[in-house]
Amino acid sequence: MPDFRYPRRVQFAETDLAGIVHFSWMFRYMEEAEHALWRAAGLSVSVRGSEIGWPRVAAPFDFNSLLRSDDEFEDVVRLTEMRTPPALDAHTIVRGTTIIGTGTMTSVCVRYQDDGRMEISTVPDEVRNKLQGVLGDG
Repeated sequence: MPDFRYPRRVQFAETDLAGIVHFSWMFRYMEEAEHALWRAAGLSVSVRGSEIGWPRVAAPFDFNSLLRSDDEFEDVVRLTEMRTPPALDAHTIVRGTTIIGTGTMTSVCVRYQDDGRMEISTVPDEVRNKLQGVLGDG
């Protein structure tokens, strides 16, 4: 399945006192790119009143290189699983040809019950088809 590329520039406020991007921003970048992919598909991860949601169950990230203030980079997103729980997207953050790091964001599709509980559910066909359509596989 083709990748979704999300370009970004590091803002000064995202760096630490050494001018290096604080590690926590990598997770924000991944989530930003994921949300951009959903918007490109005409979807939203969070819709008020929706009967489904997407809580995270895992989010590891491995660092290879640094990002500094004003660096331009891309988060390259690949959906690796969307048919059954969990839904997984893999991220490679790159600056030119340099791999800054790799990570995954693992979510499960849940249906909200009347009593407030969440039950794991399959990814709705409409969601999967729209996301795959943006990636050229729909």
